[in-house]
Amino acid sequence: MLESVPLGAVTLAAVRTAAALVPSPSAAAVRTAASVTAPSGTDSSTEPAGRPRPGTGWRKLVYALTGGLVNPGESAVELRRRELTRRIQGSTAGCHRIAVISLKGGVGKTTMSVCLGAVLASIRPDRVIAVDANPDRGTLAGKVPPQTTATIRDLLDGLAGVRGYSDIRKYTSQSTDRLEILASAADPAISDAFGEQDYRTVVRVLEDYYNVVVTDCGTGLLHSAMTGVLDVADQLVIVSTNSVDGANSASATLDWLQAHGHADLVHRSVAVINAVVPGSGNVDQDLLEAHFASRCRAVTRIPHDEHLEAGAEVELSSLSLATRDALLAFAADVAEGIPPSEQPVRP
Repeated sequence: MLESVPLGAVTLAAVRTAAALVPSPSAAAVRTAASVTAPSGTDSSTEPAGRPRPGTGWRKLVYALTGGLVNPGESAVELRRRELTRRIQGSTAGCHRIAVISLKGGVGKTTMSVCLGAVLASIRPDRVIAVDANPDRGTLAGKVPPQTTATIRDLLDGLAGVRGYSDIRKYTSQSTDRLEILASAADPAISDAFGEQDYRTVVRVLEDYYNVVVTDCGTGLLHSAMTGVLDVADQLVIVSTNSVDGANSASATLDWLQAHGHADLVHRSVAVINAVVPGSGNVDQDLLEAHFASRCRAVTRIPHDEHLEAGAEVELSSLSLATRDALLAFAADVAEGIPPSEQPVRP
């Protein structure tokens, strides 16, 4: 196949051979490709006839070397990405609140909170913010380049001076993917004082300026802030590792939620199986996925990624292609639970 031929070794004869192997698209195929739109506000990269231009691999090479005379069209993978992007696009009226929770620590809950927020913020025109609601000094602030030392406690203390978005922005840091972060207090003594009423107050302020609020909850379900988190949440994300121990903890989280009056949130939740370490630990991943699929609205597997394992700042562009594709699917599942709006987003 042409994929295995080095770029410098590609000859006109090779291009002609590859072009000859490309079947002419049927009318149905052209209609299917044309129905999958490109991201809003970007070049649709389609031919006048509606066939999308290939963006990767040998298809892109053949298209470029023939000056567009031969268009093999997008691959199945490209079409899949385009469809997932379409599902994520759009904006929402008001504010949609997503809580990312786990009974067990070390499952990558904070990392998944940032990844979800970053994908949503990079594709949707909405303002998206991630809030650290961990009462034990969370690590959300370390996931994006710091632009301020202000914390959620500083915001609470300065509410009297908040009259617009620019006032809120003084308390947040923003990633290259447009996601804003509101950090928790660095002092454990102060952080521990962050409770239910504090969280409710912060969310009431944020929902005036942000379309999506992703809350990175503290480990466990019994701390004070969690009561407020669950009461105002529109959607839950349950994070598990790809191990038996991680899956058992995630299942226990679902059991607890159902037993305490949050069955509806469980049914509408999205589960994430996060490969924190390489390998599956001899666990049947298909069986694990099927288990969560029977209890949650959707489930996504996130492969192990060295960039995420490092625990430092998260940049989507630094992730492997497999991880980015998985996060795109994860965000698309979550976005389907966000009510669409025809109203313009906040300027």
